[in-house]
Amino acid sequence: MPSLETTPKIRARMSKQRSHDTGIEVTLRRSLHAAGFRYRVHRKPLKGVRREADILFGPARVAVFVDGCFWHGCPEHATWPKNNAEFWREKIEKNRARDRDTDARLAEAGWLSVRVWEHESAAEAAERIAALVDERRPGRSRTVVEETTEYIARPVAG
Repeated sequence: MPSLETTPKIRARMSKQRSHDTGIEVTLRRSLHAAGFRYRVHRKPLKGVRREADILFGPARVAVFVDGCFWHGCPEHATWPKNNAEFWREKIEKNRARDRDTDARLAEAGWLSVRVWEHESAAEAAERIAALVDERRPGRSRTVVEETTEYIARPVAG
């Protein structure tokens, strides 16, 4: 990755960017909790894979990731900085590739990866997640068609 040339002002601003417990994450968790769902926060769904889900429903095997529009290259809101353009393009593309790899690894292990953009309505995302968790709870028998079509979370742009 190319070196990043930055100013002290920009460095200070970027260091304040939250990576955990963002506004959308907290609102989403509150909505899910109010609906009666219990979950783990910032946990690794798979041993040996150094990636954390923002919200994890263990028995249902659903991992929720809340993705920032800038950091994950939202198709609606992504911006490409003019300063250090090569560095940022490479950084965001690597994030996207890691997201795709994470989704594939989870799917191979029987997990459902749900991705929520930071601009999405927390209430709507909570409803979508709640439905998926209910469908995947242990003891519910699903047909093969349901198994292959339930990945309705937004795909990572690539």
